[in-house]
Amino acid sequence: MSEVTNPLVLDLLEWVARQPRSHAEAMEAWRTSCPRLTVWEEAIDSGFLLRAEPVQVTSLGLRFLAANGRWVPPPA
Repeated sequence: MSEVTNPLVLDLLEWVARQPRSHAEAMEAWRTSCPRLTVWEEAIDSGFLLRAEPVQVTSLGLRFLAANGRWVPPPA
């Protein structure tokens, strides 16, 4: 993951972790026309997000958020 996309991936993970998001909602909010800015793909390829309905932050994604001082939801 690049230094450019790392903060954006953290933003995406935190956004998904705060409340359930549908795949369509995530695509609408996080799509980009810039081929150099692949935030969604980086999060999926890194194993931080699960492409499900709703989209889910994986345990690896939650650890990544916590390691970077970002909000992590309380255990369910």
